[in-house]
Amino acid sequence: MISVTESLSGKLLIAMPGMGDTRFDHSVVYLCAHSSEGAMGIIVNKPSFNVKFDTLIDQLGIAPSDRGEDIHVHFGGPVEHARGFVLHSNDYDGGETTLQVDQNFGMTATLNILEDLCTGNGPQSALLALGYAGWGPGQLENEILANGWLTSDADPDVVFEADNMEKWEAALAKLGVSPLMLSSVSGNA
Repeated sequence: MISVTESLSGKLLIAMPGMGDTRFDHSVVYLCAHSSEGAMGIIVNKPSFNVKFDTLIDQLGIAPSDRGEDIHVHFGGPVEHARGFVLHSNDYDGGETTLQVDQNFGMTATLNILEDLCTGNGPQSALLALGYAGWGPGQLENEILANGWLTSDADPDVVFEADNMEKWEAALAKLGVSPLMLSSVSGNA
């Protein structure tokens, strides 16, 4: 079993074929937090087709800008769909409202970052997600042991730059794994 002293915070989870939960089919999840109390992450490759950034900021009373054209809203996970999270490059510091996950990534969940993105004072790279993926104590570790996920170091190019439809394969490629090599069946030696 994976030890809780081995935090997976700042890592990517890459869904294995046949994991059984269609919400996570071919998902790439950036883990913002992982401890003995559970885990929290953002799915980074599932765009939300029914929510647009300009519409969202208009509903929140934030003035639009040209920068909004570059920001896509994602399905971050099945928990708290109405709550927004911005996963971003570590060049942005929202003070106490920003979780600095590691040297490359931060996560902020307040309106200030949306305002800053619109005025050009936000991070260089950002991904807005509605909802998040959450696991209780030991749940993620058990899913990894059951062949549900691969883990990988998080690459900002995969998270922020790759096309959403290509992120799953790009994350696997960083591990040196071809999707054709993966099996949905686990076994014991």
